[in-house]
Amino acid sequence: MCGRYALLNPNGLFSRFGVTNQLDQLSPNDDIRPTQLAPVVAMGHRAAYMRWGLIPSWAKDPSIGKKMINARVEGLEQKPSFRRPLRVSRCLIPATGFYEWQTTGRSKVKYQFGLEDGELFGLAGLYDTWLDESGEKKETFTIITTAPNELVGAVHNRMPAILDPADEEVWLDPDETDSLHLLTYLRPFPADALRAQIV
Repeated sequence: MCGRYALLNPNGLFSRFGVTNQLDQLSPNDDIRPTQLAPVVAMGHRAAYMRWGLIPSWAKDPSIGKKMINARVEGLEQKPSFRRPLRVSRCLIPATGFYEWQTTGRSKVKYQFGLEDGELFGLAGLYDTWLDESGEKKETFTIITTAPNELVGAVHNRMPAILDPADEEVWLDPDETDSLHLLTYLRPFPADALRAQIV
């Protein structure tokens, strides 16, 4: 799973992901947690603040979002909460690192993974819009996870799906709705392109 991540260069997301609008109050955050608001790049290259923990549009109880911080790529196109967003509401979650914990006996060691150059990358995600009782829209997102590469696999049995920059345009393209084709982009990121450090 991916339960924490970092975004230390938030203003870089506009040029890095070709964002078409601006966001206010961006600030670096080295510990973004579930249920917090975070900047996301939605389809059409629209930047928005969304809450981490996907609430499906049809949900009766918004607390379901706390259980939907991640979406496993396996069976993604079949699960009711994710199959529609996979076709019509995909997003990138800008990050400069993500965290995983290695458990040995009773101790836990926290690792941060990021690009060798420390630059921004895009985690593959899905989002949905939920209406509360007053009719106010709440946009929420989930991070897709996949099998780990060799580097992450030494610490944890899952990792977030990091998109190759060459594939980001397709992921954000509203005209791309073929679920099975989209799944081919959700693969483990090359281990030699990432670094790991204990934090």
